[in-house]
Amino acid sequence: MTGTLACIVPALNAAASLPRVLAGLRESVPHAFLIGVDDGSVDDTRSILEASCDHVIVHEVNQGKGAALKSAFKEVLARGFEATLTIDSDGQHDPAFAKPIAEALDRYDIVVGVRSRAGTRMPLHRRISNAISSRAISLCAGCELPDTQSGFRAIRTEVLRKVNPPGARYEYETAFLIQAARAGFRLGAVPIPTIYGAPSYFREFEDAARILRTIWQNRPGTYRG
Repeated sequence: MTGTLACIVPALNAAASLPRVLAGLRESVPHAFLIGVDDGSVDDTRSILEASCDHVIVHEVNQGKGAALKSAFKEVLARGFEATLTIDSDGQHDPAFAKPIAEALDRYDIVVGVRSRAGTRMPLHRRISNAISSRAISLCAGCELPDTQSGFRAIRTEVLRKVNPPGARYEYETAFLIQAARAGFRLGAVPIPTIYGAPSYFREFEDAARILRTIWQNRPGTYRG
């Protein structure tokens, strides 16, 4: 499916890591259409995206990762791609795995790149919080979702037409998985390396609270189909 694939790279002040991510995508999925989203950066992110991507969306003011993904998903739908792949710009995902993640769409509607938490540099408190949140989100979705915080995902365009949750920041990705699973779409996983240590814009308290609110709003028993 890589011949009709769009790759979305939402970016915020990612000039240091972005060139490696974009070069890796070009190597892994050379026929994909790269869509960059500059979500209000104040460094050279926009110019790097413009030099390497096929299309760039610019948010003059930071709106959040969810808003960046929504803007790019609209572009994917308008251009008629069969599938899209999202990857974070901070270097925490190895773009060499873009191809196997996209190819797994032959079996699934959404594929998530799943990181191992054990035996990695990820701090213990993050391992515990990720494990607990993934378990809670899995209960909401009604299926096993081992790494709900991974931003490395492949999605069939049919899912984008039917799943459009609220939210403008990290909670959007959580709600997207829950709503897609509840709508009957098939979710799969591909193991990927755990690369930890790059700077993250995830705010431990504010963004975690947004995700917890999303989990509560989608708790088992709330879905009406």
